[in-house]
Amino acid sequence: MPNEKNVLDQPLKLCCGNTGFTREGFCYVPSSDHGNHSVCAVVTEDFLAFSKSRGNDLSTPMPQYEFAGLKAGDKWCLCAARWQEAFNVNCAPKVVLSATNKACLAVIKLEDLKSCSIAE
Repeated sequence: MPNEKNVLDQPLKLCCGNTGFTREGFCYVPSSDHGNHSVCAVVTEDFLAFSKSRGNDLSTPMPQYEFAGLKAGDKWCLCAARWQEAFNVNCAPKVVLSATNKACLAVIKLEDLKSCSIAE
């Protein structure tokens, strides 16, 4: 999925290792990714608790999926709708714009992402 663009309309950068729908470290959004896992986020304890309360436990290891579980400070390609939901209740994690796929703009306003961005 090279040639993907980020929200700044530049080439999509690496988010981190073994993340994203394709587990390649990039927040690629293939047609089979109905969750639009396009937001490169730096998760926080507040966000992890929020996500768990919404039925998506990202902190518990799941060895059957080779998933170690996330902790505060980890980067992860989040579902755009979940990030927006967290933003609406003031617990959205920071985002890396250069590694956030422009596919998220179907759900999230660029100005909201920018308000939560960190330099990378």
